[in-house]
Amino acid sequence: MSVVKSIDIVVPEDKVYLAGSSVDGQVVLSLNNTLINPVVKVELVGRGYLQWNEDVGADKDYSRDVVCNNKADYINKTKTFKIEGNWLDLGTHTFDFHFTLSTRLPSTFTSRIGYVSYFLQASCSSRELILAKKKKYLLVQGTSGIRKDRLQSKDPFVVEVDKVVVYHCCFQQGRVVLRISLVKNVFCPSENITFTTEIDNQTGKSIKRVVFTLYSNVLYTGFTARSEPRTLEDRNVLLRLEPRMEAMPFEVTRITNIMALPSLLPVSCVSLANKIMEIRYELVGTLYLPWSMSSVVARVPVLIGTIPTADPEESGSGAHPNP
Repeated sequence: MSVVKSIDIVVPEDKVYLAGSSVDGQVVLSLNNTLINPVVKVELVGRGYLQWNEDVGADKDYSRDVVCNNKADYINKTKTFKIEGNWLDLGTHTFDFHFTLSTRLPSTFTSRIGYVSYFLQASCSSRELILAKKKKYLLVQGTSGIRKDRLQSKDPFVVEVDKVVVYHCCFQQGRVVLRISLVKNVFCPSENITFTTEIDNQTGKSIKRVVFTLYSNVLYTGFTARSEPRTLEDRNVLLRLEPRMEAMPFEVTRITNIMALPSLLPVSCVSLANKIMEIRYELVGTLYLPWSMSSVVARVPVLIGTIPTADPEESGSGAHPNP
């Protein structure tokens, strides 16, 4: 029978930690017998990793797959608990720990290309022999350098449609214009994205379908086995909304729409500490014309940010090409 009955990490379940905040918890160790010369510790680790394959020379006879990857260490802290008398009696023992997160950590992130993850790992050992281990993952929300006054600004961030469809049919002629206006400049995770849509329908037909899609555009940066830099762009649908509406002929229709953001998101346009990836968001409105195969599209960049904590902490981590 093992000396260690169990080891566990106690932290709030499903809590999202803001970069720059504190992680407080306990390591709970249960022993079946007395343990001499124990080493009980807990580690806080944050890592990022990317990997994808590229087809080199696809237009030639000697095409081959090239593996591109990148990695990063964001945080690595260890707390070794002081044990009086250098021994622990049988029963349950509790050890408190406290870690402070750097303000420049990226958000927890997972995709088919890579991940950014954070976890706590508790261990108990004796005479360099590990007797028990326990790992628990954390959710971390990164922050950006956006000032608090900008987050509270009510000035609209308006981007008009870059495409106008002109409709000609029989003796009728008209145009359809789609405009999207955001209620503020920057949105935080778990907030609602509120935006106003204006449809100027100068045709003789009703328009009944418009679809809004929020995309995340990720630019990954990696290296080949020869340390050659490579990039890969990946675009994914984050949210989709199709409201009920009807834009009557020769009228301007205005509607207000709301999209609820997830509680955990990487911030916009900020390299993830070691430049392994950059993330941008874009809201796309597509107005479908029932009498035509054409559509009207409006694109608006959306900024996702958070209020950074005081006293920013410099991070010394960096990206490294895989050897």
